[in-house]
Amino acid sequence: MTVYVLDSSAVLRYFDLESGAARIIAIFKACVERQAKSRISAVQWGEVAGTLRRKVGPSNQNRVLDSLIPLDLEVVSASAERAVRAAEIKVDRKVSYADAFAIELAMDSPDHVLVTADYDFKVVDDLARIEFLPKK
Repeated sequence: MTVYVLDSSAVLRYFDLESGAARIIAIFKACVERQAKSRISAVQWGEVAGTLRRKVGPSNQNRVLDSLIPLDLEVVSASAERAVRAAEIKVDRKVSYADAFAIELAMDSPDHVLVTADYDFKVVDDLARIEFLPKK
């Protein structure tokens, strides 16, 4: 079964109904129908939360985040082991620490596909399968 690892840019495209939102909607539909799974690193989830807090305010932030619960998006904790592997990717590949968590999670299995709108992931596209959403 395909496991879609979403980074913050993919989730924010979904919320903002920007380019690529239809693809994220299709992924969530497949998850609800138990044809796929979706995950996001806790670090990337935090980026989504921060962006939403800035855009919709503190009172609406949790309401918007909670709207993903029925869509079966699993938030994967940043364990000590994951943090070290992400740090190694950050240093070795010169990506942001948050992005390193996303790619590290995508590296868990050949069934995982990182979905992103962030083309900075091109420097690590040899480490895992990556699906790039269309540019704006």
